Amino acid sequence: MTPAVLYALTGLGLFVLGLYALIVHAHLLRKILAFNVMGSGVFLVLAGLAGRTASGIPDPVPHAMVITGIVVAVAATALALSLMLRVAGATGRARLPDEHER
Repeated sequence: MTPAVLYALTGLGLFVLGLYALIVHAHLLRKILAFNVMGSGVFLVLAGLAGRTASGIPDPVPHAMVITGIVVAVAATALALSLMLRVAGATGRARLPDEHER
């Protein structure tokens, strides 16, 4: 098994784990963390499957896109956390309403 395949499988596992947590949990902080885990899985797949030249040097464009994606993910996480704090301040709790509470 090559390292690229190992990175891709690990990234796929992280994505599936994050998707499961995103669906199962109602608490907003856990949903934000699950979304970050999903993003980390995508970044790992993109970096692992980046093209290589004949000499074995990886293509710098996918790595630059992953670094840019990490910066955007940090900014989006900060925005999501601030919105979660506003929801918690307005409703008194940081959870999405259950189906029976609507």
